[in-house]
Amino acid sequence: MSMENETLKAIRQRRSVRSFKPDQITDKELLTVLEAGTWAPTGMGRQDPVIIAVQNEELANEIRQLNARVMGTKSDPYYGAPTLVLVFAPKNNPNHVKDGSLVLGTMMLAAHSIGLGSCWINRCEAVFGELPESKALRQRLNVPEGYEGVGSLALGYPKGEPHEPKARKKDYFRIIK
Repeated sequence: MSMENETLKAIRQRRSVRSFKPDQITDKELLTVLEAGTWAPTGMGRQDPVIIAVQNEELANEIRQLNARVMGTKSDPYYGAPTLVLVFAPKNNPNHVKDGSLVLGTMMLAAHSIGLGSCWINRCEAVFGELPESKALRQRLNVPEGYEGVGSLALGYPKGEPHEPKARKKDYFRIIK
Protein backbone atom coordinates (compact mmCIF):
# COMPACT_ATOMS: atom_id res chain seq x y z
CA MET A 1 0.00 0.00 0.00
CA SER A 2 1.40 3.37 -0.95
CA MET A 3 1.13 6.01 1.75
CA GLU A 4 3.11 8.86 0.31
CA ASN A 5 1.30 12.13 1.10
CA GLU A 6 2.07 14.05 4.30
CA THR A 7 -1.25 13.32 6.02
CA LEU A 8 -0.99 9.59 5.48
CA LYS A 9 2.66 9.59 6.58
CA ALA A 10 1.67 11.39 9.80
CA ILE A 11 -1.02 8.78 10.46
CA ARG A 12 1.53 5.98 10.04
CA GLN A 13 4.28 7.66 12.06
CA ARG A 14 2.37 9.07 15.04
CA ARG A 15 2.99 7.20 18.28
CA SER A 16 1.85 7.73 21.85
CA VAL A 17 4.62 9.43 23.81
CA ARG A 18 5.12 8.43 27.43
CA SER A 19 8.25 10.40 28.26
CA PHE A 20 8.40 14.19 27.97
CA LYS A 21 11.00 16.91 28.36
CA PRO A 22 10.08 19.38 31.13
CA ASP A 23 10.22 22.39 28.77
CA GLN A 24 6.86 24.04 28.15
CA ILE A 25 5.65 24.13 24.55
CA THR A 26 5.33 27.51 22.85
CA ASP A 27 2.06 29.43 22.67
CA LYS A 28 2.13 29.08 18.88
CA GLU A 29 2.48 25.29 19.14
CA LEU A 30 -0.33 25.07 21.68
CA LEU A 31 -2.66 27.24 19.60
CA THR A 32 -1.88 25.14 16.50
CA VAL A 33 -2.89 21.93 18.29
CA LEU A 34 -5.99 23.46 19.87
CA GLU A 35 -7.18 25.02 16.62
CA ALA A 36 -6.70 21.69 14.85
CA GLY A 37 -9.05 20.16 17.41
CA THR A 38 -11.74 22.67 16.43
CA TRP A 39 -11.65 21.32 12.88
CA ALA A 40 -12.46 17.75 13.92
CA PRO A 41 -15.79 16.50 12.62
CA THR A 42 -18.72 16.59 15.04
CA GLY A 43 -22.24 15.22 14.70
CA MET A 44 -24.40 17.63 12.69
CA GLY A 45 -21.51 20.13 12.82
CA ARG A 46 -22.57 21.14 16.35
CA GLN A 47 -19.02 21.73 17.59
CA ASP A 48 -20.16 20.79 21.11
CA PRO A 49 -16.89 19.65 22.69
CA VAL A 50 -15.01 22.05 24.95
CA ILE A 51 -11.20 21.93 24.84
CA ILE A 52 -9.27 23.16 27.89
CA ALA A 53 -5.47 23.36 27.94
CA VAL A 54 -3.85 23.48 31.38
CA GLN A 55 -0.32 24.82 31.70
CA ASN A 56 -0.67 26.18 35.23
CA GLU A 57 1.65 23.89 37.18
CA GLU A 58 -0.36 23.89 40.42
CA LEU A 59 -3.64 23.11 38.68
CA ALA A 60 -2.01 20.51 36.42
CA ASN A 61 -0.56 18.79 39.49
CA GLU A 62 -4.00 18.63 41.13
CA ILE A 63 -5.36 16.97 37.99
CA ARG A 64 -2.40 14.57 37.87
CA GLN A 65 -2.86 13.57 41.51
CA LEU A 66 -6.60 13.05 41.19
CA ASN A 67 -6.17 11.00 38.01
CA ALA A 68 -3.47 8.90 39.74
CA ARG A 69 -5.79 8.31 42.70
CA VAL A 70 -8.61 7.22 40.39
CA MET A 71 -6.14 4.90 38.64
CA GLY A 72 -4.93 3.52 41.97
CA THR A 73 -1.31 4.59 41.63
CA LYS A 74 1.07 7.29 42.82
CA SER A 75 2.84 7.68 39.46
CA ASP A 76 2.05 10.55 37.09
CA PRO A 77 -0.59 9.40 34.59
CA TYR A 78 0.47 12.29 32.31
CA TYR A 79 4.10 11.09 32.12
CA GLY A 80 5.53 14.47 33.11
CA ALA A 81 4.05 16.33 30.14
CA PRO A 82 4.09 20.10 30.77
CA THR A 83 0.69 20.66 29.11
CA LEU A 84 -2.55 18.80 29.79
CA VAL A 85 -5.40 19.10 27.29
CA LEU A 86 -8.87 18.13 28.52
CA VAL A 87 -11.90 17.53 26.32
CA PHE A 88 -15.46 17.69 27.61
CA ALA A 89 -18.74 17.20 25.74
CA PRO A 90 -22.43 17.47 26.70
CA LYS A 91 -23.86 14.25 28.12
CA ASN A 92 -27.22 14.96 26.49
CA ASN A 93 -25.67 14.70 23.01
CA PRO A 94 -25.78 11.01 22.01
CA ASN A 95 -22.55 11.58 20.03
CA HIS A 96 -20.62 13.25 22.84
CA VAL A 97 -17.99 10.52 23.25
CA LYS A 98 -17.54 10.14 19.49
CA ASP A 99 -17.27 13.90 18.94
CA GLY A 100 -14.82 14.37 21.81
CA SER A 101 -12.76 11.38 20.65
CA LEU A 102 -12.43 12.82 17.16
CA VAL A 103 -11.26 16.12 18.66
CA LEU A 104 -8.61 14.31 20.72
CA GLY A 105 -7.43 12.20 17.78
CA THR A 106 -7.20 15.23 15.52
CA MET A 107 -5.12 17.09 18.11
CA MET A 108 -2.79 14.09 18.45
CA LEU A 109 -2.12 14.08 14.70
CA ALA A 110 -1.63 17.85 14.71
CA ALA A 111 0.82 17.61 17.61
CA HIS A 112 2.82 14.95 15.78
CA SER A 113 2.87 17.01 12.59
CA ILE A 114 4.64 19.91 14.36
CA GLY A 115 7.10 17.79 16.32
CA LEU A 116 5.21 17.48 19.61
CA GLY A 117 4.42 14.29 21.44
CA SER A 118 1.06 13.35 22.88
CA CYS A 119 -0.66 10.50 24.63
CA TRP A 120 -4.36 9.91 25.23
CA ILE A 121 -5.00 9.74 28.97
CA ASN A 122 -8.08 7.95 30.28
CA ARG A 123 -10.25 8.46 33.39
CA CYS A 124 -11.32 12.01 32.50
CA GLU A 125 -14.99 11.14 33.13
CA ALA A 126 -14.11 9.90 36.64
CA VAL A 127 -11.65 12.69 37.51
CA PHE A 128 -14.24 15.32 36.60
CA GLY A 129 -17.27 13.27 37.62
CA GLU A 130 -18.75 12.59 41.05
CA LEU A 131 -15.69 12.71 43.30
CA PRO A 132 -15.83 15.36 46.06
CA GLU A 133 -12.94 17.28 44.45
CA SER A 134 -14.42 17.05 40.96
CA LYS A 135 -17.06 19.75 41.31
CA ALA A 136 -14.58 22.37 42.54
CA LEU A 137 -12.12 21.41 39.82
CA ARG A 138 -14.83 21.68 37.16
CA GLN A 139 -15.74 25.14 38.45
CA ARG A 140 -12.10 26.30 38.37
CA LEU A 141 -11.86 25.10 34.77
CA ASN A 142 -15.22 26.69 33.89
CA VAL A 143 -16.60 23.42 32.49
CA PRO A 144 -20.19 23.96 31.35
CA GLU A 145 -22.94 22.29 33.36
CA GLY A 146 -23.98 18.94 31.89
CA TYR A 147 -20.62 18.31 30.22
CA GLU A 148 -18.69 15.10 30.84
CA GLY A 149 -14.97 14.45 30.51
CA VAL A 150 -14.28 12.44 27.35
CA GLY A 151 -10.51 12.18 27.52
CA SER A 152 -7.32 14.15 27.92
CA LEU A 153 -3.90 14.46 26.36
CA ALA A 154 -0.42 14.63 27.76
CA LEU A 155 1.28 17.13 25.44
CA GLY A 156 4.88 18.25 25.13
CA TYR A 157 8.28 17.68 23.58
CA PRO A 158 9.13 13.99 23.40
CA LYS A 159 12.11 12.76 25.36
CA GLY A 160 13.80 10.24 23.07
CA GLU A 161 12.55 8.50 19.98
CA PRO A 162 9.16 6.79 19.73
CA HIS A 163 9.01 3.01 19.70
CA GLU A 164 8.66 1.12 16.45
CA PRO A 165 5.08 0.40 15.47
CA LYS A 166 3.64 -3.07 15.76
CA ALA A 167 2.97 -4.78 12.46
CA ARG A 168 -0.62 -4.31 11.36
CA LYS A 169 -2.86 -7.35 11.74
CA LYS A 170 -3.57 -9.11 8.46
CA ASP A 171 -7.31 -9.25 9.11
CA TYR A 172 -7.63 -5.68 10.45
CA PHE A 173 -10.03 -4.70 7.66
CA ARG A 174 -12.19 -6.51 5.14
CA ILE A 175 -13.60 -5.48 1.79
CA ILE A 176 -16.92 -6.86 0.68
CA LYS A 177 -17.98 -6.13 -2.90
